[in-house]
Amino acid sequence: MKHGMKPLQELLGLEKKTVLITGGAGYLGTAMCEALAELGANIVIGARNEQKSHAVAEALHQKYGVRASGVHVDITDPKSIEKALQVIQTEYGALDILINNAWSGKKNTFESISLDDWNYDIDVCLNGVFYTTKLAFPFLKETRGVIVNVASMYGHVAPDYRMYVGTEHANPPSYGAAKAGVIQLTKYLASFLAPHGIRVNAISPGPFPFGEILKNEPFIEALKAKTMLTRIGQPEDLKGVIALLCSDASSYITGQNICIDGGWTTW
Repeated sequence: MKHGMKPLQELLGLEKKTVLITGGAGYLGTAMCEALAELGANIVIGARNEQKSHAVAEALHQKYGVRASGVHVDITDPKSIEKALQVIQTEYGALDILINNAWSGKKNTFESISLDDWNYDIDVCLNGVFYTTKLAFPFLKETRGVIVNVASMYGHVAPDYRMYVGTEHANPPSYGAAKAGVIQLTKYLASFLAPHGIRVNAISPGPFPFGEILKNEPFIEALKAKTMLTRIGQPEDLKGVIALLCSDASSYITGQNICIDGGWTTW
């Protein structure tokens, strides 16, 4: 080993680091929280549903012994974001890592989506990422921090309309359009925040269905068939990549978008 080279365990360590993850109490958000708590980070879950975020935070504290809490935040409301950041500054003293993960929207088709639905989806999925990053910037500048944006494979490939024919499932045009914007915003931020020592990357999950959709076996089989690994994603499939991008193990990686999609977008 070269003189001065840090061991991998040290590079991955996140002790004394504080993470704000929006939407951290959701299906994929909880897995990301688990990964970072396992590495020793303090976890702050930002969500509109405070009860749910507090419950996940308490479970993280009990399991990993880290500091964890929930904070109310509506990412479409800059004043709400500012208030949440002040709470973090007061209670934790610093912000080291921001994960823009929150999302909500209606499962419209192109024909059914209304103008209001489109504007709402773009506001949450793209504007919310910008608002949160813009307001968190002064805090991250102090710590030379890290930003990870959660995009989607549908930010750079189109949904196959044939998969949705005859099903009750839908993929709104606003979702992919917003996620494409998140990918480009990631690259922009990586460039312009680099002078401040802030690294910015994105992850693009592929098929990670959950809830009622799992009961539709033909649809799930169609999703599996689209991937090289012939399976749908599980939440733990995100743990390794989020640990990498949030830690010093990726200290020379910025401006990148990593697909976690079983190979879907490669062929």
